[in-house]
Amino acid sequence: MNLGDALAWLDRHQDLERILANRRLQAPNPGRMRRLAHLMGDPQNSQPVVHLTGTNGKTSTARALSQLFMSMGLSVGTFTSPHLEKINERIMSGLEPISDEDLAEVLSDLANLEPLMEQVGRPTWFELITAAAFRYFADRPVDVAVIEVGMGGRWDATNIADGAVSIVTNVALDHTELLGPTREHIAREKAGIVKPGATLVLGETDPDLYEIFEAEAPETIWLAGRDFAVESNAVAVGGRLFDLRTPGEHYEGLYLHLHGRYQADNFLDAVVAAEGFFGGPLDREVVAEAAAVATSPGRLEVVAQHPLVVLDGAKNIAGAHASSAAINEEFGTERSRVMVVGMLGGKDPVEMLSALDAPKARLVVTCPPPSPRAQSAEDVAAAARSIGCRAVATGSVVEALGVALGEAKRDELVLVTGSLYVVGSARAVLTGQPGLEPSGRPG
Repeated sequence: MNLGDALAWLDRHQDLERILANRRLQAPNPGRMRRLAHLMGDPQNSQPVVHLTGTNGKTSTARALSQLFMSMGLSVGTFTSPHLEKINERIMSGLEPISDEDLAEVLSDLANLEPLMEQVGRPTWFELITAAAFRYFADRPVDVAVIEVGMGGRWDATNIADGAVSIVTNVALDHTELLGPTREHIAREKAGIVKPGATLVLGETDPDLYEIFEAEAPETIWLAGRDFAVESNAVAVGGRLFDLRTPGEHYEGLYLHLHGRYQADNFLDAVVAAEGFFGGPLDREVVAEAAAVATSPGRLEVVAQHPLVVLDGAKNIAGAHASSAAINEEFGTERSRVMVVGMLGGKDPVEMLSALDAPKARLVVTCPPPSPRAQSAEDVAAAARSIGCRAVATGSVVEALGVALGEAKRDELVLVTGSLYVVGSARAVLTGQPGLEPSGRPG
């Protein structure tokens, strides 16, 4: 198949968007993913794996860890989700997205295997793209694979891999319709990626959740605050200047070319995971080099200056609070701002907008994310008005950008936020790169 045919075949498979949009929740079926992997020769076992989950910060941490490994001379496969502009971004080698040709080839191989799946059922969209990643990494081959969970952990398609090191960035309320109503329920799902004998890097600091992770019997647990910490963290020109304490070393005077106080925590998780992987401290110059070149598109990313346009996906309440705090610290509380916001269903728009400091905005422009799970722009605009915002609803991300940029003054801040689908679509427009149609963009 060519890429167009391959993506059309992929998109015909049941995916998370359609499950939730139709209110049909299916019981997890890990046997389906295991069968698919077995048909491919179990490529998830072809290289050591670092497996990571968490409510927020997963992709930034995965990219930072991949950069650290690359700075050490390793070839690295990285699997993250969702993508911002193109599906290729989910499967990377050396942090470069898989080529169209390679993606079409690996999906074609999976299509040929699908008839052998009849006994366990048709694979889902996410299972197929996960299988494609494992197959691609095995074929390269790579020295190490950094694998980000799609959702939760225990029942996630990625959990057929046994991570030598597991990272849990944090635990907050998100996807409660699938993962459970409390932080304890969600922690149990995320703890499912921790394999007996592995090293666990636990960024979550709530002591009430510790026993949930300990019950998975990792050989070593390194706890944030106890075993590793960010010891200083200050705004610098274009990023952050910070010091880290890890189980094996102190790394001082690091410069991270990313905005947001929380990015130092994400980078710290990555450094600690790399120490766990190698069994000791890292070369300080390697760590400094990786910090200086690390990137995380769509996460507090500045894409224009006049007006200042910032992209920041904030898909849940915890992420929204972190985003507003970072905006205020990095760019000031006095700068007038215009917001472009779109949300998926299941989010309380009043809570989200309040956490995003929407009442501080001169104008809130709402739009539907390009997803079957989109919350209507009119409902989000009504929620904005209910908390005192001037708000206007639009029919698309492109239309919302036109309104916001037409309204914004040169010295104002335009914040594009909410769903990563909104951020990805806006990024494609603002950086002059063609984005994909909504088809084939499950989270």
